[in-house]
Amino acid sequence: MTEEKPEEKMPDLGDMIKDLSEFVEKKYGGKPIVNIAPVFTPPPIQGGPGKKKKKEKKFKLEFDYTPKQVKEYLDRYVIKQEESKKVLSIAVCDHYNHATHDMGNKTDYDYTKQNVVLIGPTGVGKTYLIKCIARLIGVPFVKADATKYSETGYVGKNVEDLVRELVQKADGNIKLAQYGIIYIDEVDKIASAFNVSGRDVSGAGVQRNLLKLMEDSEVSLRDPMDISSQLEAVMEFQQGGKIEPKIINTRHILFIVSGAFSDLAGIIKRRESRQMVGFGGHVGEKKPDSRYLQMAQTKDFIEYGLEPEFIGRLPVRVVCEELNEKDLFHILTRSEGSIIKQYEASFDAFGIKVAFTKDGMREIAKRATLEKTGARGLLTICERSLRDFKYELPSTAIKRFSVNKQLVKNPRSALKKILQDPRSTDDSFLRDSISRFEEHFLNAHQLKITFTPEAIEAATRQAEEAGISIEKFCELVLKDYPYGLNLIKENSSEQEFIITKEAIEKPGVTLSGWVKEAYRGGKKN
Repeated sequence: MTEEKPEEKMPDLGDMIKDLSEFVEKKYGGKPIVNIAPVFTPPPIQGGPGKKKKKEKKFKLEFDYTPKQVKEYLDRYVIKQEESKKVLSIAVCDHYNHATHDMGNKTDYDYTKQNVVLIGPTGVGKTYLIKCIARLIGVPFVKADATKYSETGYVGKNVEDLVRELVQKADGNIKLAQYGIIYIDEVDKIASAFNVSGRDVSGAGVQRNLLKLMEDSEVSLRDPMDISSQLEAVMEFQQGGKIEPKIINTRHILFIVSGAFSDLAGIIKRRESRQMVGFGGHVGEKKPDSRYLQMAQTKDFIEYGLEPEFIGRLPVRVVCEELNEKDLFHILTRSEGSIIKQYEASFDAFGIKVAFTKDGMREIAKRATLEKTGARGLLTICERSLRDFKYELPSTAIKRFSVNKQLVKNPRSALKKILQDPRSTDDSFLRDSISRFEEHFLNAHQLKITFTPEAIEAATRQAEEAGISIEKFCELVLKDYPYGLNLIKENSSEQEFIITKEAIEKPGVTLSGWVKEAYRGGKKN
């Protein structure tokens, strides 16, 4: 009787890659540095189970925003940069309105993509602007530094990897990825140098390779230099008898590039000076660099070192302004993406509440300005000021403290004082938390409110019982007050509103009484 041999199982992709790697290492010594695409494609296994084709996910891009709505959303997160937000909002609406129409095959005209070049120094919010736009629209977003890429991929990464990464960010949903945003920073550093000799694989070469991606081209999701992609294709052929092409079209991918372009203003100044002298003008007028950058023309970018075809595919030019101390303070107090929330969450993880005072945030902004790194300087100063607090306080019984001007100026002295007298932090923390809520209320609703000491005590007690912060508690309890207080303001001479203990304990009844008194011509309190 002949003994039956057990049926051999097809190894999975991971085992095949491992075996091949071990073979190359044993045969030639060392691990392979260049990925090898297989030369031989085996025939399909007769009678083997066919691989069922995955059902493609249905996707429909929903975009129904006006430029003003996009800008209003950006205003919630990005401080200053008014003109930049306006220009970007228009470009984004043009791009995605065309994309949604094209999905229904309604486009009967030639369309030039609204690819964007962002110009501005570090830390002014260039990347943050694009992240916010991608989040609003609901499309995947990929950010990369231009300096990491090369023309062919043998020195650095291949630019087509950006498109493949977009598919990864979309969890493999190619339909969704085709409407994503690719953001390439430091593009000014791949400008061609005038004295370059030989092949420029990391400058002009990258620009040339980006050209085809930025318009309308198809990119294979199987990297020919990636051994795992090639082995996956082999297995697909063995199981199904054919290799399904996996490609993505870049027609509706929005490309945004950015850079500091530090020497571009000088090029524009020289051009303007020549023109002024030629027409008998005066050359004495001085302008900030941002004003000159607003006047940038295509020929200025070409002189800087960008290829004419490359800058030609970036028709939307946006200049971001530098941030001053006032701007940095507003980032801390008004932006919904303020790093203050990050530090509140960090301390909250240890059960510690932290309140940033107005004078404390002003001091942070003042010191961050000296860092010359824009909004990134805020994180530098906060980390420097609060590093020891993060280390020491979680091991103590201290559950709340305030970040005021004195703490920012002398963190070690402030920490020593808190550790010696933990109870001293309670009163200042409660007062500072309420002050911050009053400031937020004023900024959000243009209504000035002031809490009485009894109201602060009542709010503190109820917030602790509810297990939430004082600011969150006040926000919930006084949620109807902006509308009610505006009615009172319109019908009386009231300019400032006193929040009493009764307003905290019976907010609805108290507000209703105030409104009735205002309409009768009386005073609310």
